[in-house]
Amino acid sequence: MHVLVTGGTGFVGSYLCDTLAARGHEVTALARSPEEADFEHDVATVRGDVTEYDSIEPHFEGTDCVVQLVALSPLFKPDGGDEVHFDVHLRGTENAVKAAEAHDVPRFVQLSALGADPDGPTAYIKSKGEAEAAVKQSTRDWVIYRPSVVFGDGGEFVPFTRTLATPYLTPLPGAGTTRFQPVFVEELVEMIADGVEGTTTGPNAEDDDTDDTDEDIVQATVRIDEDGDSADGPHTGRTYEIGGPEELTLAEVAELAWAAKNKPTSVVPVPMALAGLGLSVLDLVPGAPMGSDQYRSLKFDNTTVDNGIDAFGWEASQLTTLQSYLGVADADLDG
Repeated sequence: MHVLVTGGTGFVGSYLCDTLAARGHEVTALARSPEEADFEHDVATVRGDVTEYDSIEPHFEGTDCVVQLVALSPLFKPDGGDEVHFDVHLRGTENAVKAAEAHDVPRFVQLSALGADPDGPTAYIKSKGEAEAAVKQSTRDWVIYRPSVVFGDGGEFVPFTRTLATPYLTPLPGAGTTRFQPVFVEELVEMIADGVEGTTTGPNAEDDDTDDTDEDIVQATVRIDEDGDSADGPHTGRTYEIGGPEELTLAEVAELAWAAKNKPTSVVPVPMALAGLGLSVLDLVPGAPMGSDQYRSLKFDNTTVDNGIDAFGWEASQLTTLQSYLGVADADLDG
């Protein structure tokens, strides 16, 4: 298959492009700054900005599947304000869908976010929800992934936690009780690659003695029956929540993050109302890294209701924990 990955040089994108290339696919990474690409495998790069349709449209020609990864971080207030979430997530996705339809790309895979909802509490969550709607309304076969926070080499979650929560003694909104379900990037991209192919390759996948060619995989995953539903092939038309093997509070993540640096940390609770007031004031400060949208994101958990990992042949016990990734022993933790 020829797979075009928008945002292919980013954190998740670079891992996904290498994974797809290792599986034998022809992979092209589209990015605003493709010269920053760093791949282990043979991955082509092209320049494009999903918010500018004409810059991306030609690159969709001859593509069998598009993976739309371009996204802003929910952890920081974007330059230009919260409306930029809609410029990138919604209008960027609309442009990618339009280009996929214009070039008859059969399959569209979207990386969304856990809790995505057009009526959600933050600009990030709302824009992700509206972007999902654009994908579902398209004429392409689609698969949508909603991961919790993603960790791994090159990721921002652990470094951000260390910035937010200082060692030894740290004030955290609501005592850091917001819950997350961190998923390891190398395992997430294997599941996304399965969605691209219409396969299930996790540790518990059933043995498959067939020797499908790339063309067979494309045909198996894109055929539509008379009712407009997927005729065969897993994953098509599905939205998957993806979480890691455990739920951790922000305070627990902070403890793990600093334990990996051989430093303890204890949480000083900050009332949520007070934290909200402080972060709302930052909305008025040009260049401030956080604001009221980040405060609102701390008021709801980032955990799955129905973890979809089993659809890709995984069980929670087989996934990498944040603690093991960081190399933290139980004895290094307080209590």
